Amino acid sequence: MKMYQVDAFTKELFKGNSAAVIILDEWLDDALMQKIALENNLSETAFIKPNSDHIFDICWYTPESEIDFCGHATLASAFILFEHYPALKEFTFRTRAVGDFYITQHADGRIVMDFPIRAPEPLLDYPQALQDALDLPFKAVYINPQAYIVEYEHADQIRSLKPNFEKLKQISIDAEQLYGKSRDIVVTAPSKGQYDCISRYFAPILGVNEDPVTGSIHTAVVPFWAERLNLNELVAYQASNRGGTLYCKILGPDRIEVSGYAKLYMTADIYI
Repeated sequence: MKMYQVDAFTKELFKGNSAAVIILDEWLDDALMQKIALENNLSETAFIKPNSDHIFDICWYTPESEIDFCGHATLASAFILFEHYPALKEFTFRTRAVGDFYITQHADGRIVMDFPIRAPEPLLDYPQALQDALDLPFKAVYINPQAYIVEYEHADQIRSLKPNFEKLKQISIDAEQLYGKSRDIVVTAPSKGQYDCISRYFAPILGVNEDPVTGSIHTAVVPFWAERLNLNELVAYQASNRGGTLYCKILGPDRIEVSGYAKLYMTADIYI
C-alpha cells in the first residue's frame, strides 16, 4: 500500500504541517486506519477513496482518534491527487461529518479549498481554567463546533504564549461532558504587515499538544477577523515552530476559501 507524506501550507520542506495520505480502492477497517495513524504519529493521516470521476471520499485520523475535519491533510490529499491524476483540474471531497469540499488549483500550484464556514459564537460562561492554562490574560472567548477560540489583542502575545498542556487537556475533557464532544483550544490576534491575523492551536486531547498549521479552524478564525477588520480576503499565519501561511477569502455567509501550497516529503510502502 502506497503512502505519501506531504508538508502542507508551505513551499518549503520541514515547514507547515505534515500529513500522511493514503489512496484506497476500498475502505479499510476503522481500527486498522487508527493503527496506521498511530504508527505514523503525525497530526493527521488522511485516507481517500475514489467515489466517481470527480468525487473522492476522505476521512482523517490523529494518533488518538478519527476527527470530523482536517484542513492541512485535505490540502495534502489534494496535492497528491493532482499529482496522481494529471488530467484532474477540479474535484470534490466528500466527508463523513461536514459536507462537501470543492477543490481547484492555481497555475502556480496553490491549492484552493472551498469549505463551509464554522463561525464562532461568544462564550461568556467560558471555563475559568483557561485563565490558568494560558499564561497571558486574554480579551474574550468564543466557541465553534471544533474549539474554544481565545481572542488576544496583540500578535506578540500569541507568539510568546506558554500554555499548560495538561490543563488544556482537562478543559477539552470537561467540554466533552458539557457539549457531548470535546473542544480544542485556539488563540488568535490581529496582525500587521505581511499577515492580517495570527493564531496557534492546541489539541492535547488528540495527542497533538500544538498543531503546526490547522486549516480547519480558519473556517472560524478568518470570518471572525474578516468582520472585525472589514476585509474580505485575509492572509493568516499560524505561529507554531514550523509555521504556515493560509490565503483566505470569504465567499458568502456560509462558505470560505482556504488555500495554500504543499511540498512532497516522502513516498513509502506500507506492508499490512
